[in-house]
Parts: sequence; C-alpha cells; structure tokens
Amino acid sequence: MRVARLISLVLLLQSRETMTAAELARELEVSERTIYRDVLALSAAGVPVYADQGRAGGYRLLDGYRTRLTGLSRAEAETLFLSGLPGPADEMGLADVLGVAQLKVTAALPVGLRDAAGRARQRFHLDAPGWFRQADPPPALADLARATWQDQVVRLSYRRSGSEVVRTVQPYGLVLKNGTWYLVGRVPDVDRVDDGHRIYRVDRVAAVDPTGDVFDRDHRFDLADVWAAGTADFVRSVLVDEVTVRLSPAGLRALRWAVEAPAAQAAREAAGPPDGQGWVHTRLPVESPHVAYSQLHALGPEVEVLAPPALRDRMRDAARRLAALYDDAAGQRCDADGQR
Repeated sequence: MRVARLISLVLLLQSRETMTAAELARELEVSERTIYRDVLALSAAGVPVYADQGRAGGYRLLDGYRTRLTGLSRAEAETLFLSGLPGPADEMGLADVLGVAQLKVTAALPVGLRDAAGRARQRFHLDAPGWFRQADPPPALADLARATWQDQVVRLSYRRSGSEVVRTVQPYGLVLKNGTWYLVGRVPDVDRVDDGHRIYRVDRVAAVDPTGDVFDRDHRFDLADVWAAGTADFVRSVLVDEVTVRLSPAGLRALRWAVEAPAAQAAREAAGPPDGQGWVHTRLPVESPHVAYSQLHALGPEVEVLAPPALRDRMRDAARRLAALYDDAAGQRCDADGQR
C-alpha cells in the first residue's frame, strides 16, 4: 500500500511540478503528517524531492527529473483500455485521437502485456445509450467538445419552453447520462452562490458560435461534484408534492423502478413497520398527483393510494375499469366474437 502511494506522490509531482503538503494529502487521502514521512522516505531512496519555502512554495522534483516507475501490471494495463469509451469518444469527434493514443500505449507495453487491449474488449463493452433511444449524437456535440477542450467562450442558441434563447457560456465540461449528453457551463457576470454554473441538454442546442474569447478555468471546479449537486438540486426542485401509499413487500421492492431514485429512498426511510401481511404505510415524494398516477400504475395491485382523496378516487376508478375488461362477461363476449 505504501509503495503504491509513494509512486503516486512522485507521479503527481512530475505532472503538476509543485504541490503543497495539504494538496498532496487531499489527492492521496492521507494526513499531512503522512506526506512529510513519505517525502523523507523518497529523499532517503534518492528521489530528488525539494521543498520551496514561501507563499508559492511546496514540494517539487529536481528540474528534469523523470521517474522510471512507470511499469504497468497486467491488471493495470487491461483496466487502462477500459477507460477509453469508443462510443462517446466518436460522438465527440475524438475517435481518431483515441485510436492513435491506444496504439501508442500498446506499442509501449512489454510484449507480455500487448494483448491487454484485446482481452479488455473481449470481456467488457459499454453501451451508453438507453433502450429505444436515437443513436445519432446531437449536431452541436462535436463543436461543444472542441470548445470545452480549448476553453473557448461560446454563444449558444438554446431551445427552451417552445422558444429559443441566446446565452454566452464558458463550457466547463460534458456529461453523458443515460444516453443523453449535457453541457455544464458557467454563465459569466451572473451573481449566484454556485458561481453561475448551469446545465444544458446538448440536443436542445440549436447553434454554437465561438466568440473568439478564451476563459480562465477555475482550478477549484470539479465536474463530478458540480454535476452531482446540480442533478440533486433538480430532483429536489421537482419533487414538491407528496402522496401516502400502502405497499406490499413486492411493491416496496419494485418502487425504485417506478419512481425517481431519491423518491424511492425517501419512501423506504419513511416506511412504518409491516403489518401481518408485510404491507407498509409510507409517504412518497412526487412531482404531482397527476405524475404519481402514471407512476404508481406500474405497481399494479402491489400499491394502494391512501391520500390525497382525489388521487385515490382516480386510482379506484382505473382499477374498476381495468377489472371490467377482464370480468367473465367480457370474456364471454370475446369468445362469442371469435366464433362469429
């Protein structure tokens, strides 16, 4: 474990030139005291690690020093090829670049590991789009990917609520979620606590026009964190209503497939003790009773709506109409029609 951490420390300094003990501790998920001990161990082993004093100081390697600790194990080599996702890379216009990079990595591997790419492709494949979705990438995706790589400010024509708006955006990152591409961008000169980061569906972008300006990327920006916070805020903003339901054991298990994951989690946490048949009462966050009506139908007889009364009446009416389709008289009519 410590050997792997020491290698990571050297590679971090090699790639970022200067880092403080606090920055290294955060990256390696250890204490600053551990970093001090690791630096001493590296120095004792002959690795030229130096400490620069002052406000801009930190640890660095002697200029020109390059580590030779770059050997890959078989597992590391095979995992490396899993990180190159050909489908999304192709959609962003990076398929050729990715292919050349993989060829270079393969050529640099020892002879015994050059089958790593083939072994990985034979065993794992990521099919990112969801079922029954349009496979073609959004027309604006390649232009947005290029602007994101080059930190270019762009002017977006964006379709929203039946109209088209224009926004000047600093494209910080692209996210592929369940087959749909999203742009995380910062809108300059917006006074917001989240620094103006907003999320746009790429398939709603009608046009991308580079402004010719380049923006200075905020070094504190973390795409995964901003995306997680943005999606969590979106879900919370949507689930503004609540219904009371009674769920069978099968209904409680299937709830996660019928509603949003945060709603299902909240319902499980709010569930009371099961009755003699295993049914539980709980509160379910929903977007609206109308949306809940469509979602809860997927659970069939494994759910009973208790409140609000209007939704319960609507579910009862649907159950009666459904039962009428399958009663004996309806079956006899179907048989009679078939004999005619």
